[in-house]
Amino acid sequence: MARVLVGMSGGVDSAVAAYLLQQAGHEVIGATMRLWIADDELEPVPGGCCALTAVEDARQVAMKLGIPHYVLNYREVFRACVVKPFISEYQAGQTPNPCIACNSRVRFTHFLQQARSLECDFIATGHYAQIERQSCGLRLKKAVDRRKDQTYMLFRMTEAELSSTLFPLGGLEKSEVRRIASRLDLSVADKPDSQEICFVPDNDYRSFLRRAGVRDAPGSIIDESGRILGTHTGIFNYTVGQRKGLGLTSPVPLYVLTIDAEKNHVVVGESDRLMRREVVIADLHFLEVPSPATMLMGKVRYSAQDTPCTLAVIGADQAVVRFVGPVRGPTPGQSLVLYCGDYVVGGGRIRGDFLTGRSIIPLVENVVLGEENMIVPDEPVSLNGERGVNDETDAMPDV
Repeated sequence: MARVLVGMSGGVDSAVAAYLLQQAGHEVIGATMRLWIADDELEPVPGGCCALTAVEDARQVAMKLGIPHYVLNYREVFRACVVKPFISEYQAGQTPNPCIACNSRVRFTHFLQQARSLECDFIATGHYAQIERQSCGLRLKKAVDRRKDQTYMLFRMTEAELSSTLFPLGGLEKSEVRRIASRLDLSVADKPDSQEICFVPDNDYRSFLRRAGVRDAPGSIIDESGRILGTHTGIFNYTVGQRKGLGLTSPVPLYVLTIDAEKNHVVVGESDRLMRREVVIADLHFLEVPSPATMLMGKVRYSAQDTPCTLAVIGADQAVVRFVGPVRGPTPGQSLVLYCGDYVVGGGRIRGDFLTGRSIIPLVENVVLGEENMIVPDEPVSLNGERGVNDETDAMPDV
């Protein structure tokens, strides 16, 4: 059996993950990452994975299971790799996803290095995802519980990281996880899932940014023709798809279509102007490189439906994703993740180039369905952390 370092966030998912590994006969060590020890004016979300209570909740579970538990101080790493980019991306008119950044820059990098220093064979988390070995290597697969599936948040994992990671909950429904926790009388059995960014109090990212030193810089709200309709209070207060809080009078509802940070403009228009069939992505990462004729499924944000699409690489670190039907509000800064069936192919960060509205690539004829046209390299190929579209809130994973 293996020695496993389990990332215990203080939630029910990671608690049950640790228990299942213990029951399977593994030597389990629990560790909680202290990711955000905030200044007095920037208190983290109560009950979230960055809160002080998370450490105590994880410690109580470890005691109940009879496993050792450690607290790892990753404050500076988290600040540098997640929080500072979160701030700078909003300043640049982007809408970041800090959970993806945390997974790729902290959880499956620094935490994995920590596990190796402790001579552990694997790390494990409470993510809802599966890892499956295929003839072409290890691949990330959607969880059995599709409502809780978190492969979108994990798409930047490399094959090396997959080979050192266990996801014990990938084959379970969330309801079963809670039943296991209740049967064990774990203190976190009924703890609610986090619905917020862990380091942003009250899910109010605008106030967080102001307290972090970002200043309001008023500018023009314009339509697509350039006509000035009003004044905005600072571009970080807006995101693509936003309708409320624009302060405009119009006979029809207006939505944020794009944000021009260079000119300090917020561009608005009617709802149908949010629909796009082509999206440019950059900062690419692929485990499998599909041919341009392969039909994939694309997801433009965590809560979005999968939509049929094709992919064409157009540069060293850029590609165009063409959807069969239009998708609503793909937002610069968020991630577009691609799937072939249940398996993650790769993805990238959404750019703003689609806003021109012109066709970048020709429509692909005779598109082939399925995996048979996948071009799979011998080694993983990297061809190089989203909020608020339509005022919705994406649930943050409890891991």
